[in-house]
Amino acid sequence: MNTDSVRPEDQNALAATTVILESRLQKHLQFASQYMEEKHDLIAYLPPMYEAEQERRYPVLFMQDGQNLFDPKTAFIPGNHWRMGETADELIAADAIEPLIIVGIYNTGKRRIDEYTPTEDTRLGGGQADAYGRMLTEELRPFIERTYRTRPGAGNYGIGGSSLGGLVSLYLGLRYPTIFGRLAVMSPSVWWQNRAILKSVAGIDRKPDLRIWLDVGTCESRRAVPNARALERGLIRKGWQLGQDLAYTEAQGAEHNELAWAQRVAPMLRFLFPPE
Repeated sequence: MNTDSVRPEDQNALAATTVILESRLQKHLQFASQYMEEKHDLIAYLPPMYEAEQERRYPVLFMQDGQNLFDPKTAFIPGNHWRMGETADELIAADAIEPLIIVGIYNTGKRRIDEYTPTEDTRLGGGQADAYGRMLTEELRPFIERTYRTRPGAGNYGIGGSSLGGLVSLYLGLRYPTIFGRLAVMSPSVWWQNRAILKSVAGIDRKPDLRIWLDVGTCESRRAVPNARALERGLIRKGWQLGQDLAYTEAQGAEHNELAWAQRVAPMLRFLFPPE
């Protein structure tokens, strides 16, 4: 990476050490931000043809809770990871999705609630999603664009996650529709602060050009399915259309855990990144 052309405001984003775990899975340690107190590890998945096709550029999907995506040793419950790399490889080989780069952003443990919530709760805290969003849009995305062969335009950038990670991905997608055009909203924590995200959706003045995957498991919390259905209805009222720019899935028997989300990676990628 040539640092000569880096703008002064991007200098903090260079404070990351790159570790190549294997040829197509690279880790960037301790990514520093001027907006967040904690540093974040990153992990980047590259599609199978990345090295062979040197002129090709790729869309990018940013995912929250990056430690749960690719490596069974770093998953919240060791061994229970999303198998996202294996699934993406299989789908790309079958021409079922467009080849893409996937960037997992590790959460910071105790600060996860703060970073993944748009509003502060008097009991649980939180409310730093705006600062987290500035890190993603002003520092992390430029870092990835300098480091990898990405394709420009909001339609080529996605953001996603599960639980609180799904909540913050929807919130930031609605806030930055000119930066992120594809959203993976998996088992979102709609319940946060009296379902404030539903009010955010209801307050949309003009429907942005966003392609949204929304899902929930039927064996999550008591209110999970009703909340997800309320979110689906809210999006439809604002102009999203099922089967076109909105997908909604209720996974029968699925719980609120990594193994359940791993089962939904393939249909999510198929919807958000269909083959060209």
